[in-house]
Amino acid sequence: MAEKKTNTQRIKRIYNLCEEHFGDVRFVGIKYHKKIGWIAKAQFEEGFENLTADGETSVQALRNLKNRVKKIIKRYNGV
Repeated sequence: MAEKKTNTQRIKRIYNLCEEHFGDVRFVGIKYHKKIGWIAKAQFEEGFENLTADGETSVQALRNLKNRVKKIIKRYNGV
């Protein structure tokens, strides 16, 4: 059986992806908001604003953020 990923591993993966492609990352994290649900957020030192994604679960929010980051990277590489 495959080892189950933790949210810490997911956050580190997103952090590394962001750092490789966008430069300085202030933080990548997750929090719970009563009205919205789980929110995953990547904040950068300069250049970009924040990238956020939400989901019903913390795992889903992190997965949505990772997919969003990958989509942006793909767009940049296409230009």
